[in-house]
Amino acid sequence: MRCPFCGHLEDKVVDSRESKEGEAIRRRRECLACEKRFTTYERLDEIPYMVVKKDGRREKFERQKVLTGLLHAAEKRPIPVVQLEAIVNEVEALVVDSPEREVQTTHIGHLLMDRLRQMDKVAYVRFASVYMDFKDVNEFLNELNRLMQKPGGRK
Repeated sequence: MRCPFCGHLEDKVVDSRESKEGEAIRRRRECLACEKRFTTYERLDEIPYMVVKKDGRREKFERQKVLTGLLHAAEKRPIPVVQLEAIVNEVEALVVDSPEREVQTTHIGHLLMDRLRQMDKVAYVRFASVYMDFKDVNEFLNELNRLMQKPGGRK
């Protein structure tokens, strides 16, 4: 394992345990060169789960990509990262439980927007503005008006 701090290739495992869900092994490592510690996760390497993009392309599902999108939408908002990770866990379960091993990104996007709408309206609008790819200000305003008209739309 390459040290993320100095790039050295040798380390020692300081602590090892299963994740709460039992789906990964968490290892605390210490670099033998710089003595800094870092964490790695080991997961079973399986046949990749795929997502089908709007244009029909298929890509491997990337959990980190979903989390990064949510983190950008929730930047400077009072949303704990634990809640965002719970949303990502829900999406990952949706993909993993799919009998075809493929899920449409539109389905994932709507699920993410629904969860963000319930959690934080500003994060929802930020995410929706990227996901829905508004062509002009009027489309954006229409979405804001729909958000304001839904029960519990005002915060």
